[in-house]
Amino acid sequence: MNASVPVEIAQQVSSAGELLERDLAGSLQSIHLFGSAVDGGLKPQSDIDLLVTVSAPLPDTVRRALMRDLLSVSAWPVTRESLRPLEVTVVVRDAVVPWRYPPMRELQFGEWLRAELEAGHVQPAIVDHDLAILLTKARQHSIPLLGAPASEFFAPVPRGDLARALHDTVLQWNEAADWKGDERNVVLALARIWFSLSTGGIAPKDVAAQWAIERLPDEHRALMQRARASYLGEAQDDLASRGPAVAAFVRFARETLEGVFRELQPAPPSPR
Repeated sequence: MNASVPVEIAQQVSSAGELLERDLAGSLQSIHLFGSAVDGGLKPQSDIDLLVTVSAPLPDTVRRALMRDLLSVSAWPVTRESLRPLEVTVVVRDAVVPWRYPPMRELQFGEWLRAELEAGHVQPAIVDHDLAILLTKARQHSIPLLGAPASEFFAPVPRGDLARALHDTVLQWNEAADWKGDERNVVLALARIWFSLSTGGIAPKDVAAQWAIERLPDEHRALMQRARASYLGEAQDDLASRGPAVAAFVRFARETLEGVFRELQPAPPSPR
């Protein structure tokens, strides 16, 4: 086990790695640990992010077995000291190297899918713009558990494609039903997107939230402060009870981010 893996998740990461090596034998090329575990530190509700690369699309039997087996090494909420929620993203290397947008995601496991997986429903491979963000994060800061460092293994994502992916993500949130039950994460995600579109970098949630707090109008600052404090375990997550404030912030964020995105678009060619 890589010495840089945080001690508190080393056993779970090792178990997940052994499971991946067994279920993906013959196709597995790399496993990278990224996200909060290596970028800013694990928070009380942080999950464990793994990026897995395979050489070919997964047969349906392998896909189902892997999703079923991952349920045994993941848990939500964080009620047992030994287990955190896993988020495992699998890509076929030829689908992302050389890079093109939008990319194809082979498989993704997460605790939000547990009920579907336990009922036997497994998602097929799909186009996923979020891979532009994920691969950028992994190249920026990750630990190779198997294979070469991500900065060598994957091609860089052009800033224009990263901006497109961030913009496409923002377009998912249009009305209260789109963030119901996930208010805090959406508020923090919008702060991260604002940070990334403005700076070209990717920051941990609490860092991006603090950056946003310093730039937000007074009427939205308290909401972001509450979301940040909740993420850090310093306050209760009560954003679900702040519906009007969350909706107002999302509207503000969308308008602001549209403006930033327009500024990033290349100028049209001059007429000859």
